Amino acid sequence: MHDLKILRADPDAFDAALSRRGIAPVAQSLVQEDEMRRAALAELQKAQSERKIIARDIGQAKRQGQDSAELEAKAIALRDHIATLEARANTLQEAIDNVLKTLPNRLDDSVPDGRDESENLVIHQKGEVPKFTFTPKQHFELGEALGTMDFPTATKISGARFVMLRGALARLERALGQFMLDTHTQDFGYEETTVPLLVNDAAMYGTDKLPKFAEDSFHTEDGRWLIPTGEVPLTATVMGEMLSANMLPKRLTTLSSCFRSEAGSAGRDVRGMLRQHQFTKCELVSIVKPEESEAEHERMTRAAETVLERLGLPFRRVLLCAGDTGFGAAKTYDLEAWLPGQNAWREVSSCSNTKDFQARRMNARYRAETGPAFVHTLNGSGLAVGRVMIALMEVYQNEEGQVTIPEPLRPYMGGLEIIG
Repeated sequence: MHDLKILRADPDAFDAALSRRGIAPVAQSLVQEDEMRRAALAELQKAQSERKIIARDIGQAKRQGQDSAELEAKAIALRDHIATLEARANTLQEAIDNVLKTLPNRLDDSVPDGRDESENLVIHQKGEVPKFTFTPKQHFELGEALGTMDFPTATKISGARFVMLRGALARLERALGQFMLDTHTQDFGYEETTVPLLVNDAAMYGTDKLPKFAEDSFHTEDGRWLIPTGEVPLTATVMGEMLSANMLPKRLTTLSSCFRSEAGSAGRDVRGMLRQHQFTKCELVSIVKPEESEAEHERMTRAAETVLERLGLPFRRVLLCAGDTGFGAAKTYDLEAWLPGQNAWREVSSCSNTKDFQARRMNARYRAETGPAFVHTLNGSGLAVGRVMIALMEVYQNEEGQVTIPEPLRPYMGGLEIIG
């Protein structure tokens, strides 16, 4: 949600900020509705005060044996007027909220203008793109040939966009997740957590997944949601909380299954594991004071980059432009790993600073020196396990279709050095 005080103070600046995302002007209409709402509330307060006076006068008249019929008629009329004012104020508030909840976050000033991903800004690249003396295979070609990546069986029992991993590849997925958790907890001070995979509407709304992204998530018959990312339960831990300043920053991480319906992605990445309904991801979430969020964004992104560096995978950091930045983010860095089989960079992590956007939606605050203030929330993939495994398989493949295990993962693999 957005701060109405800021919107009222400078409607043109508010519209100008959202115009970078292609949003049509809305501030003036919101200001007008808010003025009508505040006028109704002021009149309501006056009517309530008047009702108290009349109620006192009625009581006094009855005690003195006087006729109170006229006063009681006024009280009834006033009661109806108050109900009308309350309904009017509530209707206006609902109309304002219905617009505000559909508006994306305001972008940070450092976010470049641009229409789509083609105008994102590459910040840096780490690692050399490997050169092969043979034509590198894609991950699913390698996995199927090794007998460790089984799409037909997964499709038989679950449908399209699922995979069953077997043997060494199943262990490699587990090893990657453990390696990521160990890196983030031991080297960057994140607290490891195990989170519920089902959450309620409030958690989804607070983390800006509802109402906009309802079609992208799976909804259960009892009214809950399968988490699209560990960001939802981790960030929602501070929903409705008033935190002490000395509790910040809070840094949380989890390794969890995630579920997305992939609505609107028909025909995209049909082959392989790149776009699945179920996937494993190591998530990073930070809850910080407002003045710390910019530095925390850099720190979080470095934590994710460290995993890729230690695995020896070539990657680049990309600052998303205005047209490619997600709904709830004020600023986002994507980390893209090189996939030799596709001859392309593909996203394996997205690290975002939402500033106070989510905190306002979930009413998450802390006791600042100047009084209660909204926290800033950040989230990032640290990393998407399946996608990192794809990059690893393709980068570390040999001509025989075998996959070498990077040294940092070998202790997690029981000393195994090569798959196949």
